[in-house]
Amino acid sequence: MKLINLDTGQVIAWQIHEANSFFTRLKGLMFTKELPLDCGLRIRPCQQIHTYFMQYDIDVLHLDSDQQVVAIEENLTPGRLGMKHHAAVEVVELPAGLIDKTNTRVGHKLKFTENIL
Repeated sequence: MKLINLDTGQVIAWQIHEANSFFTRLKGLMFTKELPLDCGLRIRPCQQIHTYFMQYDIDVLHLDSDQQVVAIEENLTPGRLGMKHHAAVEVVELPAGLIDKTNTRVGHKLKFTENIL
């Protein structure tokens, strides 16, 4: 699935993978070597993430139940605990720099859509 910013009309990521079981949420991006520029990881339910056992920086979008951005963490480095956001019900982990590149801001409404071939 892809992630679109409805406020700007821009595709943020073309391939969003989901982590929605206990194990996939726990593992997240741990032990991966990189996150390709057009990819992201949607984790739900989730209010806080960590970057333990990761080898690269990431950007993080915290979304509420309406998929509105309630918080942003940019360039979160490996070995860190991210901020906890009580209004968030899910997060999207993205390659570092992508939030700035796509001009995504707090308050923007996002939408996940299926990729159609």
